[in-house]
Parts: sequence; C-alpha cells; structure tokens
Amino acid sequence: MWDGSRPPWVRQHRDECVIPVQTTGQKTALITGVTGQDGYYMSRQLVDSGVQVHGIVGPDDGRESVVIGEVSTHKVNLTDADAVLALVRRIAPDYVFHLAGVSSVAMSWSRPVYTTEVNALSTTAVLDACMRVQDDSGHHIAVVNASSAEVFAGDADSPQNEDSLISPTSPYGVSKALGHMMCHIYRSKGLAASNAILFNHESPRRPTTFVTRKITSAVAAIAGGAQESVTLGNLSLQRDWGWAPDYVDAMIRMARFGRGDDFVVATGTAHSIADFVAAAFAAVGIEDWQSYVKTDRELTRPADSAVMVGNPTRAEEVLGWRRTLSFEEIVAAMVNADRKMQEAHDGL
Repeated sequence: MWDGSRPPWVRQHRDECVIPVQTTGQKTALITGVTGQDGYYMSRQLVDSGVQVHGIVGPDDGRESVVIGEVSTHKVNLTDADAVLALVRRIAPDYVFHLAGVSSVAMSWSRPVYTTEVNALSTTAVLDACMRVQDDSGHHIAVVNASSAEVFAGDADSPQNEDSLISPTSPYGVSKALGHMMCHIYRSKGLAASNAILFNHESPRRPTTFVTRKITSAVAAIAGGAQESVTLGNLSLQRDWGWAPDYVDAMIRMARFGRGDDFVVATGTAHSIADFVAAAFAAVGIEDWQSYVKTDRELTRPADSAVMVGNPTRAEEVLGWRRTLSFEEIVAAMVNADRKMQEAHDGL
C-alpha cells in the first residue's frame, strides 16, 4: 500500500488547483456513501492507514453503524446543503470522498428525476460546503468526487481519457456529468477537487442488481445445484472491468496528492459480458457455459454503448497507481465469495 508520499514524477495540468500538502498529525476523512461497495473498502483502507474516518449514511438508513469499526457515522440528507455544511464545519476534514448517489444506469431510466436530484445536487452541496469551510477557516480540504465513465458514453473515440468528450447517453450519465463539471467550477475557485472517472469496478460487495454480481451469484448457485440457468441481456457489450479495492486506492492517492485534477481509473482492456460469463463458469470448472445461459431482449438498456474502455496512463504516471488483479482473478474472486456465501447458507 502506498504510504501517501508524493511521487517524484508529478506533473502539472492546466486546470488543477494546488494546495499545500500537510505531512504531520492525524488526518481526518469524510466519506459519503460509506456503506456502499467503495465506501466499505475506502473506510477500511483509511482506518488501516491511521486516518480518522467519518461516514455519511442516508437519514432513512436503519443501520446504526457501518461494518468497519472505528468509523463515526452521521445521518445526513446530502441534498440538504445546510446540513452538509454544518457537518463539514464540525468535522473539518482533510479529505472528503463523495461516493454516495444512485449508481445504477438501469435505475436512472426508471427514476430520472430522482437520479438527477440525488447525484447532481449532492455533489454540488458537498463541493460548496467544502469551499465555504476552506474560505472561512483557511483549512484546506481535498475533495475526490466519484465521477463515472458514463459521462463519456456517447464519445466514439476509444479508449477514453481525461480529455474525452463529455457526452452522456443516460439520465445517470447526465447526472454524473453535472457533478463532474461542478468539480471543475469549484476547482477554478481554489478548491482541490478531483474527479475520479471510474470505469466499471467490481467485488463481492456489488449488489446482485449489477450484471457482474448477478452472473457470479448465479454461477455459484448453478455449481451448487441450486439453480439451472441465468438469463442475461446483450452478451456482446464490452466494458473495462477492474477490482474495486484498487480503484479505492486510486481515489485515496488523489486526495493525498494534494492537487485537484481529473483521473481516469481503468485497466485499459475491455471484455465482453460473454467473456465475464465464460470466466465465471471457468472458475467452477464448467467450460460449456452456453447451455446454462439464456438471453432476453427486455434486459437490454436503451442507448448502451457497445464498447467502453479507459486509458489510465495519467493515474499511473502521476499517482503511481497500479492495479493488482487481472480480469480472470477478479471474476474468480467474486465467484468464490458467492460459493462460500451459498455454502454457509446451505449449512444453516
């Protein structure tokens, strides 16, 4: 794990905001969406590195605390700008990681107004609160916003990089694009706000509403005799899949880097959904996966890009970031986790 020191090959970018990097004393971080996939891994990595961590959960969240110990949780409506500002003033964090929001492209088509409100307004509220606290107190705050590859969905050039055309094709993509551009606005005003342009990243903590986890949980069930097949949509779509803990590591590097900038976080390699299915079945020793898979056109989303792959060169060169797992290792890790979960369930 990187120790937070600044790499010697750091380069300047045209719209970055430079702030002093503090090197002494315990750091404090605030994570929105701390109970989600990325929030879980983020809180664990930060706590393990000695950072004091606060996490925001929704006001209607019934959980009293997150899975990771040593995390102080706060129930705040992120679209309530006054409430967000009050919390940021009280905590005075060194780092803010904005991970909360609607994360499903499919859901954004059925609830476009809600998606836009949650994703765009929350990002603006977080940025504005950090800017106000920094201006009032002189306490520098590095903000990392979880942007998305979906902001580039309509750009035919591939692979996409930080300078690719902002051209979303879904309500989700539009909502993330607004937050992405808000980071640019607040960066121009002196806030060290970075966009982590995250391409698809997976782990056993993905909900089964995501196609990747739907596949791995189904394969585990099929291997255990609890399920006969899995029904999917377009198997030819290609995506750039990475390992979620690696992508969290990239975001932590952005915050510790101390400069606001945009960074694509990706592997640089695309695989089709069929490739993902084949790798999942291979992890349980099944080669003839086609006989276990059905397709349904109703599961195909409108305006899906055929191929999305990112260029992570800037993150690698500037932040010293590297991925740790291959595509096959990621899929196998998810399948194995689902098999263990099923075995534990069957043993009850």
